[in-house]
Amino acid sequence: MPKLKTKSGAKKRFGRTGTGKIKRNWGHKRHRLISKSKQGKRLRRGTTTLEKGDSGLVLTYMPYLRG
Repeated sequence: MPKLKTKSGAKKRFGRTGTGKIKRNWGHKRHRLISKSKQGKRLRRGTTTLEKGDSGLVLTYMPYLRG
């Protein structure tokens, strides 16, 4: 069997938590921050988890993260 390829963009953006959920970083926090609300910038600190439907799509990009 040949090895399965992982999408390079996905492996840089997503990971797995200890409970098996898919975690991701927030977007919209790189530039033009002066025009964005303080509450929105505060919300986007750290990471968050994907919803179940979205995590299924991400797992198709990362065959070795499926378990």
